Amino acid sequence: MKNAIYGAVIMSCFVAALFFLDFWRRSHDRFFAFFSSAFVLLGTSWLVNVFTGTAVEFNRPVYITRLLAFLLIIIAVIDKNRSPRQ
Repeated sequence: MKNAIYGAVIMSCFVAALFFLDFWRRSHDRFFAFFSSAFVLLGTSWLVNVFTGTAVEFNRPVYITRLLAFLLIIIAVIDKNRSPRQ
């Protein structure tokens, strides 16, 4: 049951990344590219967590990818608010 839930989380991360990638392709706004990259990183971190079978511990390198993903989201929001309006 746990693997099915992990699979759903991984799939939803990659689906969200594809949606943001499609939005970026239509608008060429960096905001969507940052979000797409962040969701790819989040999905990859969950995927690595499932395949390695690691328990939830805070000293694993998987959390570095999650930290990078959340930093990308923060950078996207800051970049969107600092860029001039068109």
